[in-house]
Amino acid sequence: MSIDTQDATAAASTGISAFYGAFINNEFTAASGPSFPAFDAGTGAHLADIARCGSAEIEEAVRAARVAFPAWKALAAEERAALLLKLADAVEANLPRLALIDAQDIGRKVGETALDHQFAINQYRYFAAATITHEGWGRPIPNGYLVAKREPYGVCGQIIPWNVPAIMAAFKIAPAVAAGNTVVLKPDENASLSTLELGKLIAEIFPPGVINIVPGMGEEAGAALTAHPGVDKLAFTGSSEVGRLISVAGGKRLVPVSLELGGKSPNIVFPDTDKLDSVVDNASFAALYCNGQSCLAGTRLFVHDDIYDEFMAKMVAAFKRIKVGPAHDTSSSLSGLISEEQGLRVLGYIEKGLAEGAKLLTGGKRVAVPGYEHGYFIEPTIFEATNDMVIAQEEIFGPVLTVIRWNDFDQMIHEANNVRYGLAAGVYTSNLKNAMATADRLEAGSVWINSYFNLASGSPFGGFKESGIGSEYCHETLNMYTHLKSITLQNEPSDAWFVPSP
Repeated sequence: MSIDTQDATAAASTGISAFYGAFINNEFTAASGPSFPAFDAGTGAHLADIARCGSAEIEEAVRAARVAFPAWKALAAEERAALLLKLADAVEANLPRLALIDAQDIGRKVGETALDHQFAINQYRYFAAATITHEGWGRPIPNGYLVAKREPYGVCGQIIPWNVPAIMAAFKIAPAVAAGNTVVLKPDENASLSTLELGKLIAEIFPPGVINIVPGMGEEAGAALTAHPGVDKLAFTGSSEVGRLISVAGGKRLVPVSLELGGKSPNIVFPDTDKLDSVVDNASFAALYCNGQSCLAGTRLFVHDDIYDEFMAKMVAAFKRIKVGPAHDTSSSLSGLISEEQGLRVLGYIEKGLAEGAKLLTGGKRVAVPGYEHGYFIEPTIFEATNDMVIAQEEIFGPVLTVIRWNDFDQMIHEANNVRYGLAAGVYTSNLKNAMATADRLEAGSVWINSYFNLASGSPFGGFKESGIGSEYCHETLNMYTHLKSITLQNEPSDAWFVPSP
């Protein structure tokens, strides 16, 4: 998809409100109380003001979702599916504008944010189809029949992160409402604009109260949402540290919690790989897509000794060719990080890598982009390291790749698994035995062979260990948003047998 970059700023500004309140019952609340600004991540330009919501707005949103739930649950799956398809069409019609809004708000390339919204569209359409086939099961029993059916939980409290807001909103909203739940969603305070703009589209399609969006800070609106007694299920995407807090909140009220958390994914190159340049390209993409601000990123690259020197010469050269530039410039391969805070965090990890003896092969510095001095643009960075170093163990969330040599298969598998995360992994090999033996032993929810980020609609997406609980992006997700209820039918009452006859 091509977007005219000359009109990027004007197009992104068209339709952006000066102020966004909470989106409740298909209406935005008026400006009152405290607010916080949304800035262009690259230039620092003021984009909008957003209500800093708290417990009062969460209370109102949960009440609206609870009122809307019985009628929404009672709709046939086909009726819910039809509305999700309308939402997909509406997002598609607004895709260029929404992509440009995200590019400003979070600083990522407009080509990437356009792909985010296409992913979101696919999610709405996928779950529109999936809900029609979300069936229970049944079987005969003596003198009757057993039915097991799926029923929605009720009001779902959902919290999403800032890195891919369009995808995250769709990952949460689509399966929840498809299954018959209503939603109160809190976007991240660093990336609320496109999600609030989504509210405008929702208001034209869905009944009031089915989908509500409450912006604000995690410790205020987020905490109020997770603790609210009217919320029947919690879903969260973000850091493992906050995921633990969400789990505790769910445990206190004994409500189900699904979590999609961090990652430090291994990407493994075997010496039999016969398309070295293609693997270099895909491994670079795996590490740098979303400017490295992705829980899925292949940030630990294991390269076999037999091809290490040749492979790394190509890899370093590839990283040096990458153009760092503004988000709206389609010639940019890498754009800026979302904020100064994130930029300083990434630069801090680079300093840690140097301090602990990792070898810097390329990059490692902030880039000055004329006209975008506010933004934090970081050179694509490669460290040669060992798996026990901090930069190989902790999620950096920036364009920093750690490369690890290997020559012993069992030791490599041990190191690939020897992190607290288990979200994704990649394998490059021309040998089917190598591919499947490695995939079977990796502790990861997704293993991509010869093509990283190979996320087809319907692929289960979830993690092992501290990478989360539950799977999104697939038919199984509907089970995560529903109870399983059994109903037994007996043709007639049995003959009396329990109470003695008179």
